[in-house]
Amino acid sequence: MVQVMDILKMTGKPASEMEMDLLYQKDQHVPGSIQYNIKRYYAHHPWVAEDTGMMVYHYSTSRSEENYLELRYCTTGNRYCNQKSCSGCAELPTDNCSGKHQTVDVFTFHFTGTFLQQFVHNVKLSNRKDEVLAFKHPHAFTKIFPLCNRKRNALDSLLNHSYSGALENIFVNAKVHELLLYSLECLVDEKEEGFTCKFLADESGRDRIYQAREILLQHIGDPITIKELSRKVAMNECYLKKGFKEVFGTTIFDFYQQQRMEHAKYLLYEKGLSVTDVSALLGYSSISHFSAAFKKHTGIKPCELLK
Repeated sequence: MVQVMDILKMTGKPASEMEMDLLYQKDQHVPGSIQYNIKRYYAHHPWVAEDTGMMVYHYSTSRSEENYLELRYCTTGNRYCNQKSCSGCAELPTDNCSGKHQTVDVFTFHFTGTFLQQFVHNVKLSNRKDEVLAFKHPHAFTKIFPLCNRKRNALDSLLNHSYSGALENIFVNAKVHELLLYSLECLVDEKEEGFTCKFLADESGRDRIYQAREILLQHIGDPITIKELSRKVAMNECYLKKGFKEVFGTTIFDFYQQQRMEHAKYLLYEKGLSVTDVSALLGYSSISHFSAAFKKHTGIKPCELLK
């Protein structure tokens, strides 16, 4: 099931910010049925990352019994308290309670080929999502996608419901089917070349793309060119740009700019640094350039976030 390194790959968080305590865990492993694992963490460091989903399509031509489809999600911003008897509190710390914790919630849903076969029985495979469900798509892939409100609501309901026993099983299965439906929709508009990047079918190729993302995050304050990045991960520039767009759904430049601005928001609002200091830390040659980029990304001026 999903591990801390998977969260790193999904959200792009540095390893130094991954110190977390497990607050809650629930799982179900029924052979031939839906297998899922839900973990709720308390992060020791402020968590600035977008809610993210990941689809892992594992395909083997020689060992079809090992084929599987896995959906992984990471959401933030929820609040958790293990004191079930104090539902009327004002969420303020007391002598015996530290108050509600903001959490990082990680979900994993594992589907075997046998389970998914029910959806494609006697169905003409007319599109790519049908091929994936039937394990007829010939290349393994991993796809990361943002979470829409429908996916987020379904995930939230798995953490906040009052069902138990048989009714809980019915409810959970219904929500998992919803998530499967909504997540497969991300494949509908895929361009043909998105699934014919043969170098992404190999795990080492995907790992290089993930490595490139980690290097970008390490260079938040020290911009790196695509040529330098391609050398560090030992991948052709064209492959790197194409592979990055396929795996993460955005260009290298747009991803890097987005992460810089998210980090800038954290430095300004949480750390209270000045606009001048943040501009310098992020490697901008002038405050005006930084301010223009920040406003383009966030819609507000950086000074408006200062406490």
